[in-house]
Amino acid sequence: MNAERIVRIVAGSFILLSLSLGVEASPLFVSNKFLWFTAFVGLNLFQSGFGIFDNGLFAERQLADGRLGIVPRLGIGAEFDAP
Repeated sequence: MNAERIVRIVAGSFILLSLSLGVEASPLFVSNKFLWFTAFVGLNLFQSGFGIFDNGLFAERQLADGRLGIVPRLGIGAEFDAP
């Protein structure tokens, strides 16, 4: 599975989750303001189809490389590197 597919799966799950939280007919309804999140994710998907820069892929590569200091780098003996 390549990175592009992972980003689309995550974006699709965010859209489904935000729709379930933002539509009044849903049993998980919280607030209509969750529909703004749906629009935001949809706009990012739309933009990534036309541009060469994809925010989701960029963030995933930053996390995978450990540049953001969130994901520890595993070395010999599973020792953690300091960020």
